[in-house]
Amino acid sequence: MADPNIAESPFPSIPVAPKMYDGSKNISFRCYKGISCWNACCANIDITLTPYDIVRLKTRLEMESGEFLRQYTEPYELEKDGIAGVKFKPVEGGRACQFMTPEGCSVYEDRPTSCRYYPVALVSMRKQDEYTDSAAYALVKEPHCKGHEEDRTLTIDAYRQEQGVAGYDEQDRGWRQLILKKKSSGPTIGKPSLRSRQLFFIACYDVDLFRQFVASDGFQQSFVLEETEFYQLMRDDVAMMQFGIRFIKQVMFGEMTIQTREEAVKAREAKVLAQQQAQIERRNYDAANEPADLT
Repeated sequence: MADPNIAESPFPSIPVAPKMYDGSKNISFRCYKGISCWNACCANIDITLTPYDIVRLKTRLEMESGEFLRQYTEPYELEKDGIAGVKFKPVEGGRACQFMTPEGCSVYEDRPTSCRYYPVALVSMRKQDEYTDSAAYALVKEPHCKGHEEDRTLTIDAYRQEQGVAGYDEQDRGWRQLILKKKSSGPTIGKPSLRSRQLFFIACYDVDLFRQFVASDGFQQSFVLEETEFYQLMRDDVAMMQFGIRFIKQVMFGEMTIQTREEAVKAREAKVLAQQQAQIERRNYDAANEPADLT
């Protein structure tokens, strides 16, 4: 029988201690320039990127999302013949991060979620009979890392706050739930079609291409967006990213949060019928209560 708890770690290829902790767990860790293992973790990377990671980095680098994906990332299978994830592409012929410099990370203020978390791993779990996910944490202890030997103790929650990771987690919550739901659903929804897999990739990772899709005649003929929402989507990458996740949930799992054109027509028809019925009832009431003619 399949495990009802589906775990997703931002460090899929790094062995993690099986014990899970909550945010109150004390850890000893510090990383700084001058420590003997400086840049060691960046010299051999396996970094999964979240949708919000991509938005932050492509904005910082002033690049279109498609250009960023081609230059700095490579896709991989989150599950066989299923939906895809995105990883950092290392330097050509090596394993180092393209953003590593002798001074450290050149995009530090916008570094990815997994870099912020290290050496903590976020483990999201979702039971088959539950809609929402729950979070736990594990510690990653690699032989090269000397940060664990530093004389500084703080809780995981305090470390997360220090690293600014809470906002990243909130922005990517819908994406994590989407992946967990797909994995826990398994064969119940079948193998995604090529088009579904392509839509998943574009909606989650290529925000600029997805914006073109939303602005297209085909989308506009199929879905209804309020003018204010459409305007925000056209100018706000984060809003478009979140909309993309909603769109995939609707396409793959039928979670209807975006009104379709058919629904809009039916809603308008129902409103007109209700107005007509109200007018009929009002006329009937007026006729029934019209004063009798005594002349």
